[in-house]
Amino acid sequence: MNRVVLAFILILLISCSPQKKEFKVSSQLTMHTLQNKNGLKMEVTNYGGRIVSLWVPDKNGMLSNVVLGYDSIDQYPSGNPYFGAMIGRYGNRIAKGRFTLDGMEYQLPINNGENSLHGGPNGFHNVYWEIISDSIKYPNALVMLYKSRDGEEGYPGNLSTTVVYSLTDSNEVVIDYEATTDKSTVINLTHHSFFNLAGEGSGNILNHEVIINADKFNPVDAGLIPTGELKSVLNTPFDFLKVHTIGERINTEDEQLKFGSGYDHNWILDKKSNELSLAATVREPNSGRIMEVWTTEPGLQFYSGNFLDGSDIGFSGKPYVLRSAFCMEAQHFPDSPNHSNFPSTVLNPGEVYKQKTIYKFKN
Repeated sequence: MNRVVLAFILILLISCSPQKKEFKVSSQLTMHTLQNKNGLKMEVTNYGGRIVSLWVPDKNGMLSNVVLGYDSIDQYPSGNPYFGAMIGRYGNRIAKGRFTLDGMEYQLPINNGENSLHGGPNGFHNVYWEIISDSIKYPNALVMLYKSRDGEEGYPGNLSTTVVYSLTDSNEVVIDYEATTDKSTVINLTHHSFFNLAGEGSGNILNHEVIINADKFNPVDAGLIPTGELKSVLNTPFDFLKVHTIGERINTEDEQLKFGSGYDHNWILDKKSNELSLAATVREPNSGRIMEVWTTEPGLQFYSGNFLDGSDIGFSGKPYVLRSAFCMEAQHFPDSPNHSNFPSTVLNPGEVYKQKTIYKFKN
């Protein structure tokens, strides 16, 4: 074969291969890799229980990393606090960081305007999880444990939380959560990967096509705290019962979109119990990648990356600009402890908190 042609082919093959960088691992942080028979690969760190990369094939079988993150694991403690993170004890917001349980008022750290967000500044995203090896019970899985002390970030009870990440040969990222407490407390665990199905660093996600199986959502005030209303999505930009692109209505003159600077709301899923069901489907038309979100949770927070501003330089060396990723956070409703009409988030001694969320990829 002509040497020039051979050289060209080699260059082409190299350029088409996924740009997998070697993470620089400090002595405090550990990295763990899961991979299925289809080549789908997930890398997780014990810091914050974070998914730091997720390589998914497109319609041509080419792999791209579809979650936002950094090229050095050491950047996570000082970077975006939630990239790929496990969120707890309480995902989303609690108004003014206060709630009352069994006649006692609890004050949480304020870290988002007047409110407490994602368990406080030292929530589950900002701690080191213990990695438990159990390949027999959990094949192709990573088991993580964190024991949160009574009073940690203001929450009552010693809470023991186990999270299992597993990867199936059906291209499913499965997250199983369990928790127990020795004192009545509130709990709302979720996962906070920022997705771009065209590949991280590839630009905005406004062309992504979305369906959310919910006919109601939680309107919020200017601080993104739910008003308590369960509002119909019909005749609003929040109606994703049929497919719409993210960018199609995001700049509509709508008070709720102004409050969130885009989508940053909880959708009330069409379900009557905690069965595992399809919550949302997202498709990126150019790559052909499709992500389904399945969950046992009653709510789904859809966030359109409204506060990404280009200051974070990502895995591929490119800035993460406005709306260059979206989040689909399966959860109970924000501020539930302060709304008696919302599903309860109270966990009592002797009970076991359980939830399952699956991100299933197709092409």
